[in-house]
Order: sequence, then C-alpha cells, then structure tokens
Amino acid sequence: MTRVAALAATLTLTLTACTGGDDGGGDETDTDALAARLASAQKTLDAAETIELSLATKELPNGVTGLLSAEGTGNHSPAFQGTVTVVTGGASLDADVIATGGSVWAKTGFSPAFLTIDPATLKAPDPASLFVAGKGVSGLLPATEDLEDGGEKRDGSDVLSTITGTLEGGDVQALIPSADVDGSFDVEWRLDDDDVLRDATVKGPFYDDSDVTYTLKVSTSDEPVQITKP
Repeated sequence: MTRVAALAATLTLTLTACTGGDDGGGDETDTDALAARLASAQKTLDAAETIELSLATKELPNGVTGLLSAEGTGNHSPAFQGTVTVVTGGASLDADVIATGGSVWAKTGFSPAFLTIDPATLKAPDPASLFVAGKGVSGLLPATEDLEDGGEKRDGSDVLSTITGTLEGGDVQALIPSADVDGSFDVEWRLDDDDVLRDATVKGPFYDDSDVTYTLKVSTSDEPVQITKP
C-alpha cells in the first residue's frame, strides 16, 4: 500500500506539471514576446530616414465627412508629401498635399496653386503627424493591448507574422481625429521575420457609431527625403 501511495503521489505531481498547474506565467511570457516584437517594429520605424505610407478604407458611411485615403512619403521632421482623398458632401475630393512645419497645403483640380487648409474640418489628420517618432503610427504599436498571436499569413511569396489586439480610442485619434475617444478598436499588425512592420488593419468607431476599417501599409528607407512647403 505504501508503494501504491507513493506511485500515486508521483503521478499526481507529474500530471500537475505537464498540464500547466501554475499561475499562468506561460501566457504572460507569450504576451511579453509579442510586445517585444511590436517594440522592435517601432524602433525600426522610428530609425528610418524615409517612410512610404498608405492609409485607406474602401468606403465611408453615408453622409460622413472624412478621410478615404492618403498615400505618400514622409519623414520624422515631421513632413509629408503625397495625395489625399477625402469625402465631403457626399462626393470624394482628390488633392496633392504637402504638410510640414505644422501647416498643411492642398492643391485640387479646381485650383492651380497650393492653398493652406485645416484638415480637422474634414475630420482628417495632419498627415505629417503620422510620422512623428514615438507617436503617430509608431506610437500605436506599444499602445496595443490584449495581444494575441494571430499566426502566419502569406503575402505573395512572403510569410508574415500576425499579432492582434485592441487600441483605445484616444490613441487611434492619432490616425483619424474623429475616432471615438471612448471606443475600442481591433487591430491586426503584420510583421516580417525581422520584425519590420509591413501593414495593419484597424477597425472601430471612427465616425460616430459607425465601424470603419482602415488598412495601413508602410515601407522604410535609409535614403533621406527633403519635403518643403510649396
């Protein structure tokens, strides 16, 4: 009977160890690893001389004024030069945009020259603000909560790692100023094997109670770019 009791005790201890009878530290370790990857992606983004960026949604809810897409080049000065499409009054408006020094200029097909604009009136961000190191797009990476491993997904010939999580509305306002400050946004980051950010999707109440999904794509370069006011 003594041998049987000892054997039972040994088996109990072994099964407890194998089935993770601990305080959940393994999950914390996994989360820490995911957070470390996002921190590495932020570091790479902040160290880049030039960033190519696109931010777009397929459509906006009816009657909404807001950003449909922005695509161009930026740096950490911060500055941006590219094209922006906004929806206002039920129609989309395309413009060449330059943003630097805290000012934004736009030139549309209706104007032969760049004119100063206030993007807040269109519920769009100052596009240069997206490139501020440690803030803008970069600041969203470490702000991501409820991290989970989303597995691997193929992008052409590349296989990217997916990390999912949530973002608070106050942080997402760096992308779209009209984002609900009290809202919760679902985010999916995709990184390559070197933890370089390739793209992301952010879904949530960007405009009133309407859920909108924005897709963000970035690429970095060590070649500097000069962006000056028009």
